[in-house]
Amino acid sequence: MAGTDETVGGLAGRYALALYELADQNKQLDAVASDLTSLQSLIAESGDLRSLIRSPVYGRDQQAEAIAAILERAGASDLVRRFVGVVAENGRLFALPRMIQGFIAELRRRRGEVTAKVISARALSETQRNALAETLQKKIGGKVEIDTQIDPSLLGGLIVQVGSRMVDGSLKSKLERLKFAMKGVG
Repeated sequence: MAGTDETVGGLAGRYALALYELADQNKQLDAVASDLTSLQSLIAESGDLRSLIRSPVYGRDQQAEAIAAILERAGASDLVRRFVGVVAENGRLFALPRMIQGFIAELRRRRGEVTAKVISARALSETQRNALAETLQKKIGGKVEIDTQIDPSLLGGLIVQVGSRMVDGSLKSKLERLKFAMKGVG
């Protein structure tokens, strides 16, 4: 489970790297990461915001004005507001979610952190999250950030993905494997 595949290339990657370098020069990496994580959540939660950044119906000026108001209300730092303003002026807001992912991935990569995507049937308790993080840290040898998702169709168990490696210990998969094995018996 060593390594990770979180890098973002192309346009979004170039913007993300430029923001990373600016934030690093200004000693604002954590503040920018916090602002971007909040913005990422806002985008995920708001269909209107997703429409604003993706729709060609809105002009660059409209997008820039609207996103500036949102960031101001959210209390985003000046660096993040200026960066997103440039992205809007350049007509690149559609790529903002990938830019955010790229920034976060670069920050984690440089800090030696790895993200483990964990899908479970029910929400994990804090004790379970801590135990899982500790186990993964021992396996990987670095700091592990756990990104959890809930999928009730798993019935039980976990699916853990770190980079390109995945371990499927869900009850659903075990039942499917048993069903497949039983087809041969008879």
